[in-house]
Amino acid sequence: RTIFGNIRAFVRFLLSCNVGEVMVVGTAAFSGLPLPILPLQILFLNLVTDVFPALALGMGESERDVMEEPPRPKSEPVLTRRHWAGIAGYGVIFTVAVLSTLLIARDLLHLSGTQGVTVSFLTLAFGQLVHVFNMRSPRSGLLRNVVVGNRYVWGAILLCTGLLLAAVHIPVLSGVLSLTPLPAEGWMLVGAGSLFPLGVGQAVLVARGWRQQRHELSRREPAHNAQTDDRGNEDCGDEDCGDDPTGNNPR
Repeated sequence: RTIFGNIRAFVRFLLSCNVGEVMVVGTAAFSGLPLPILPLQILFLNLVTDVFPALALGMGESERDVMEEPPRPKSEPVLTRRHWAGIAGYGVIFTVAVLSTLLIARDLLHLSGTQGVTVSFLTLAFGQLVHVFNMRSPRSGLLRNVVVGNRYVWGAILLCTGLLLAAVHIPVLSGVLSLTPLPAEGWMLVGAGSLFPLGVGQAVLVARGWRQQRHELSRREPAHNAQTDDRGNEDCGDEDCGDDPTGNNPR
């Protein structure tokens, strides 16, 4: 179960990031906006911010209640319809975050074209990095889960953060990737935009976990009542333990 869960998290993370990149570029192209990320930047994202966090997810430990979950059907695929819907949903969230920061950088902050592309690139990159925490189980806690407790995840985030900062501030890399250093307001915009997918994802996970808990409680109550009735009948033995119509117990 742990291995299967890690494989599923690995695939979900990679696909949601790649679908997000495709939707960002496609939406910008069809709406007449300037490209928020360039081809070499997409290649850099695929080689850096996607791979290392995904590998870290594949090395995660199992949830504490993994054996309490019902067994999955033999015919169940790695990704179910619900997972595909979630991947598409995260793609939409990434698109909204990246294009919004691009427009704000251009129209409100009046940043240059290169700075606007840098803002959208970093928003997508850091958004994908923190998106790894959306791969936790809805049954787990917000801060106490196997993803937060995975030291490889934190190592991947630190490594990718260093590579992204190097891509912006080292002239050789920034020249190849068409990036440029940002002013303070640009970095604030990047921070807000990159946290948007994490905030939405965690809100959805909390809601799903709450619904699952309610469903489990509703299933346990009938079983608990049935067990209580059975124990009462066992205690009575062959005698009639029910009260008579007058309210007096025969016993």
